[in-house]
Amino acid sequence: MAVDGDLALNYWRPYDDRVGLERNPDDPESIASECRALGVAVELVPGDLSDPAVPAEVIRAAGTLGPVTGLVMSHCESVDSAILTTDLESWDRHFAVNARATWLLIKAFAEQLREPVVAGDVGGRIVALTSDHTVHNLPYGASKGALDRIVTAAAVELAGRGVRANVVNPGPIDTGWMDDATRRSGIDATPAGRLGTAEDTTDLVRFLFSEQGSWMNGQILYSNGGFKVG
Repeated sequence: MAVDGDLALNYWRPYDDRVGLERNPDDPESIASECRALGVAVELVPGDLSDPAVPAEVIRAAGTLGPVTGLVMSHCESVDSAILTTDLESWDRHFAVNARATWLLIKAFAEQLREPVVAGDVGGRIVALTSDHTVHNLPYGASKGALDRIVTAAAVELAGRGVRANVVNPGPIDTGWMDDATRRSGIDATPAGRLGTAEDTTDLVRFLFSEQGSWMNGQILYSNGGFKVG
């Protein structure tokens, strides 16, 4: 595990409790401890991103560690429902977290970057994680589609601040949530012959945050082993 730069990590345990995600009770603290062991300062920032005040607070908290030059967005609301079973409250909650909070995080991030920068310089980097999963997960998929457009718009609208903004679609990642049938189905649909790992995604994010990745901008990158290409 390699970490470059100090980190502010947002999390919200009530969501994990509500949807029953597999986890350890001290996940945020244990992740922070691993990073600190590598010499990185870490600020843990609990907060519900469905609250419109929280995104700016996350960026403000990050700023206590120094200039904020990177934003990785892997947050989401994801509760399965379909066209006929989605209720208004669930729809609005998905869009509040997956779309509105994405916009507000990017807005707060961009507002603290200097403008203008020298043409070609990189002032800040944004990477967001997305998904194509929409059938029987309608509000999640629809709001992730909105996320895609918000992030790719940032690549153009924030060019004066030297922002590079990209979206990563990692396909099915086996982080412990899959049952055997889901795992088998995902492998069968992936020409690479295996499911994705967290490291597959973090390696790409690390590249996008590097100088070598600075030519990538405004892209939706499918890093998925060929999942459902055929």
